Amino acid sequence: MAMRDPEGFIRANTELLAPPLVPELVLHLASESLPIWQKTEEELGEMNVPPPYWAFAWAGGQALARYILDNRALMAGKRVLDLGAGSGLTALAPMLAGATSACAADIDAVALVACRLNADANGLTITTTGEDLLAHAPGAFDVVLVGDLFYERHLADQVLAFIDKARAKGLLVLIGDPQRNYFPRDRFSKVAEYSVPVTRELEDAEIKRTAVWQVP
Repeated sequence: MAMRDPEGFIRANTELLAPPLVPELVLHLASESLPIWQKTEEELGEMNVPPPYWAFAWAGGQALARYILDNRALMAGKRVLDLGAGSGLTALAPMLAGATSACAADIDAVALVACRLNADANGLTITTTGEDLLAHAPGAFDVVLVGDLFYERHLADQVLAFIDKARAKGLLVLIGDPQRNYFPRDRFSKVAEYSVPVTRELEDAEIKRTAVWQVP
């Protein structure tokens, strides 16, 4: 069962804030992590709503968005897929950088509402999909962006398989990740590194050293 009023929930529990590393964009973000996490857990018991990952600008997504905005030529005229979009930050950055289109993909329906609200807040247009794209070969895209998806083993294995399919089709794959537990560093080449301000409530530090990686 879906949350009854996801847009109302998002607006009531977030503020429009610029991620520290990406001041060009604003997102509906939780100013504190615990209250929104608790409120979502209350909903979870009744409605099977996933945790509110969409309410935070995670380190990998911030680094990836910063890299995109600093290297706009990579996105110009491209069709972009933001895999596991969360807030949609890494779908919005390509559109600001001149991409033709960007699709925010997430299996959390509330996250997709957040992506659309965040696009509206920045005057940008993106598409969204709740389809589990990891079960299929990549569609009609030129670029695949992966931010912070290596935190759980099964998911990491699925993401790696999807990345392999994307590279086999000749797609550019860029990954933003602070080397979480299941990140396979030896599979990728580092192209940039950033010190990303984050919240200690969610991370083990206030500054998270985070890299952008490219699949050879």
